[in-house]
Amino acid sequence: MSVPRKDASPKDASRKAAARRTARRTGPDRGRAVLAAVALGAAGALLAGCAAASGTGARPSRLAEQGAVASPVGAAAGRDAPRTVPTTPAPATLPGVGPKTLAEVPADARQVVLVTGDGHDKSTSKVRLFERDPDAGWTAAGPVWSAHNALHGWSTDHQAGDLRSPIGVFTLTDAGGRLADPGTRFPYDHERSGFSSPGTGFDGESLADAFDYVIAINYNRKPGTSPLDWTRPLGSSRGGGIWLHVDHGGPTHGCVSLPESVMKTLLRTLDPAQHPVVVMGDAKALSA
Repeated sequence: MSVPRKDASPKDASRKAAARRTARRTGPDRGRAVLAAVALGAAGALLAGCAAASGTGARPSRLAEQGAVASPVGAAAGRDAPRTVPTTPAPATLPGVGPKTLAEVPADARQVVLVTGDGHDKSTSKVRLFERDPDAGWTAAGPVWSAHNALHGWSTDHQAGDLRSPIGVFTLTDAGGRLADPGTRFPYDHERSGFSSPGTGFDGESLADAFDYVIAINYNRKPGTSPLDWTRPLGSSRGGGIWLHVDHGGPTHGCVSLPESVMKTLLRTLDPAQHPVVVMGDAKALSA
């Protein structure tokens, strides 16, 4: 005879459900659960490591050491950092010549005869030839030569008979002399009698050879004419006949005199196509 089965109590049902869960874990599913737990633990450790790397004193990754990852902050700093820009030296200027005097040099002038007086009231000077390079500026084209100027020195307001050389910037366009043309590109007036002087200088020196070679300085004269042309656009009271000529060993009336070899060099070097000028005066006046 069979005994009727009693209904299971809630407590028994809970024990049976727990038993079933335990039975399932003892099978293949338990291995998968263990692996999943291990994987979660490893991921947690990795995340914990990245957080630690960002903290103070943590060792950066090798990628960071090698610069393989560009930091936005670093990139911005690189853009904002000062950059070294190559500089080009300023073009050289005429030595001892100040901005006011330099501004009087024509823009197309490529050759300058620079005459620098030793003092406002002195009759000795230094002369040097300069040429202008488009990039380098004014560069010396010869050595420094000794020269004479007027007996009483220099003046910004030259007058006939004051025995001072005029200060300023003057063009050079014409030449001539008692001797034949030595090879100049200037118009050259070869006139033996016109360029002869039988007199003597202030120190008693002969003037016989003083005008063997002459370059006219365009002070109070008409350019494009012989140095012997006596046209005076400013009037005769302002003097004239101011030349570069051969040195006779003493002061001049108003001209600048140089050794004969230097006069030949200037005549052969100066080129009308380069628009040569003379910049002349005592050192203090030229520095303005």
